[in-house]
Amino acid sequence: MAKPRIGVVGIPGKWSTEALADAVEAATGFRLVIDMADVYAQLDTGNLYYHDWNLTQLDALVVKKINQVYSPDVLDRLEMLRMLERAGVRVFSPVESMIRLIDRLSCTMSLYNAGIPIPETRVTENLASATSAVWDFESAVFKPLYSTKARGMTLIDTHDGPAKMQEQIEAFQKENPVMYIQKKLHLPGQDLGMVFLGGEYLGTYARVGRAGAWNTTILSGGHYTGHEASEELVELATKAQAIFGLDFTTVDVAKTERGPVVFEVSAFGGFHGALKGIGIDAAALYTDYILKEIGS
Repeated sequence: MAKPRIGVVGIPGKWSTEALADAVEAATGFRLVIDMADVYAQLDTGNLYYHDWNLTQLDALVVKKINQVYSPDVLDRLEMLRMLERAGVRVFSPVESMIRLIDRLSCTMSLYNAGIPIPETRVTENLASATSAVWDFESAVFKPLYSTKARGMTLIDTHDGPAKMQEQIEAFQKENPVMYIQKKLHLPGQDLGMVFLGGEYLGTYARVGRAGAWNTTILSGGHYTGHEASEELVELATKAQAIFGLDFTTVDVAKTERGPVVFEVSAFGGFHGALKGIGIDAAALYTDYILKEIGS
């Protein structure tokens, strides 16, 4: 029986994309890294092309990264992949599941509606309401609706004074008409990435922040380490990821004075943290899972 042809959507040359493509190639002998910028949809014929490849002829497609930076354009790229599902090509994770997680507010509302504990959050287009939120929170993080790794986030504090607060809020709104505002939490110097494959818990890594940084992201100088999660945390993260029906994901969780909260569920999951923090080769495990799911 011929081995399956599995395409990998990602950013050519980027570590996580190439690691997944390597794992797929090692298992199947087939390698195709797909940059969505060069994908061409023909709705009149029902075909989706990447250069000379008709992607509807693949056996499966796995999405590692849809774009380098999140934006509304990402939603359009994902919508194009619906053509493959209609043609009978299994997409990992399901397109609708990924779409629900690209917009930060969509993810948060889904968590909120399911009763998952989240940080104190306000959403508004009104400058006065945004200012009121900062006064209520004392220290607030303004987050773009489309971003990853804390890109574009702004910390606004009442200690800055009314004039500077107003200037910062207005500057943020120029780029982000809908303002997503969360209370800055007092974290124990780290937050957690809890890894799931096919809904099953694999392990937890911690992102430990650099001294003096207000966030724990690797871009801000943080680093990964292992973490032994409690049953309570595993149960919480399991409930959070189950809302979305993803094949592979990471749930971002933080321990606070008021108990654990979920920041977000990732549309694509993190390979770096899993490998460097807890020694899990997520690319290989994901590939094995995909092969089982498509019956190969």
